[in-house]
Amino acid sequence: MIRLGLLFALLATAAAENLAAQAAPASKGPVPNSVCADCHEVEAKLAKSAHAKVGCATCHLKHEEYPHPEKQPKPQCVTCHEGAVREYEMSEHMQQIRKGNGSAPECSTCHGATHELTKALTESFHKSVPETCGMCHDKELEQFSKSVHGKAIAAGIQGAPVCTDCHGGHRILRAKDPRSTVFSASVPDTCGRCHGDLRLMKRFGLPADRITSFQSSFHGLALKSGNQSVADCSSCHGFHEILSSSDPNSKTNSRNLAKTCGACHPGAGTRFTIGPIHEQQGSKAPLPIYYAQMFYMLLIPGTVGFMLLHHAGDFIQKMKHMRFRGHAVPIQMLRTVAPKHQRMYKLERIQHALLAVSFMVLAFTGFALHYPDSWWASWFLRWESNVPVRGTIHRTAGVVMVLTAILHLVTLVVSRQLRDHWKEMLPAARDLREMVEGTLWRLGVLSKKPQQSAHSYIEKIEYWALVWGTIVMAITGALLWFNNWSLTIMPKVWLDFSRVIHFYEAILATAAILVWHFYMVIFDPAVYPLDTAWLTGFSPRAEHEQDHEHGAGH
Repeated sequence: MIRLGLLFALLATAAAENLAAQAAPASKGPVPNSVCADCHEVEAKLAKSAHAKVGCATCHLKHEEYPHPEKQPKPQCVTCHEGAVREYEMSEHMQQIRKGNGSAPECSTCHGATHELTKALTESFHKSVPETCGMCHDKELEQFSKSVHGKAIAAGIQGAPVCTDCHGGHRILRAKDPRSTVFSASVPDTCGRCHGDLRLMKRFGLPADRITSFQSSFHGLALKSGNQSVADCSSCHGFHEILSSSDPNSKTNSRNLAKTCGACHPGAGTRFTIGPIHEQQGSKAPLPIYYAQMFYMLLIPGTVGFMLLHHAGDFIQKMKHMRFRGHAVPIQMLRTVAPKHQRMYKLERIQHALLAVSFMVLAFTGFALHYPDSWWASWFLRWESNVPVRGTIHRTAGVVMVLTAILHLVTLVVSRQLRDHWKEMLPAARDLREMVEGTLWRLGVLSKKPQQSAHSYIEKIEYWALVWGTIVMAITGALLWFNNWSLTIMPKVWLDFSRVIHFYEAILATAAILVWHFYMVIFDPAVYPLDTAWLTGFSPRAEHEQDHEHGAGH
């Protein structure tokens, strides 16, 4: 009986499910494209397009109703391609459409009809881009077709750039728009996508250092700091008509460089061949630049290293004597200074003030150009795109330094008192002996502090280094400032040589001030916390004490 009851229950359940299935409407899945093809002859075209795997129902609304309702909105690209459409809406093309320009391109102009879209990532689509853009930009297409890029595309070379590689695909903006990829400040980065790719450059046998050499040049640094009037890649190579430098018609051909550079630098290359434009680094650099770099690579660490070693020993020896041997020596600035010997006369203090201010301004503004991305320089260069603030201040400070040097020479001629005082800075035979003995004492080799002149090798090294540095910086700075004139009387390599000297000499001078001068004026235990000679003329340094604690003059 139980088994019979179970059998009837199963039969009843099955019958109920069957009735429910018959009563319920059949569920409808997505309508296949083949159904639409019964009336719409697009299936063959769609099968070859980028939308081959997209169902008609995905884009067309109320497709399941027949006859189809009238006045249904056309499918919108933004439904699936939101990012691309958003970029297009910011483009110059969209701006033209909004202004009523009916010939401005929209999606189908470049990609084709909706049912015949070509896949954008195919080689054929990439190759067709210049022709597509040329429908509106025929002049640019003609120039591009003759360029190295256009010829490479025509030859079927994959990796050669087309219009969209430089201008962008959807977000195409005017060249004067700071957001544009072909805006002056953005051009090196745009070109660098290919010319900064080491593997790509090796593949085509092209130099791989063109972007880095440009960025380290004056043009590159000035462009990076916001100067929009300086030359970028396109200023020399052109925009669409870029030709190989071996082509006689190329703007970068050696015979045409005078005209190309002369567009910004009148007279450049009229007397001498301009020579290589991109600066080579290391062993590949021209000999004057290579030797200059090697010279300073040895001189700077060697000089600064000696300074650090010399002053570290000086500090240790003086601290041992003044603090750790029972001597009660008060802070030097609080001592009563007997005005027995005036270290700096009034006119010398005025010259020192002019020199100090101009030097600090020169150092800051000069390094701000070389390191425009640094936090301490970026705020200062924010006005550079409109007003050449850095260059104006830097050159003004340079003029002040040169005039101070001239004032120094004039005062030596007209003032016997200053001339007699200056004679104490003339090199003497005893200087070498004092330097050797003084250094050995500071290093702990000699136990007794040797005799040292009131104006010793410490002051003389600094003074004559200042004289040498001022001459070098003035000459190289003038050549760089009046670069148009410089390029008319010498090859460009000597201007590059001047820039290298100017930069490395600035590093050496700044390091010398920070390590050598500041120690003797501030951190030397004999004068700490400050040698006031540059303010009052008299120094707290005990010049004639029995232990010969002599030091820096000014």
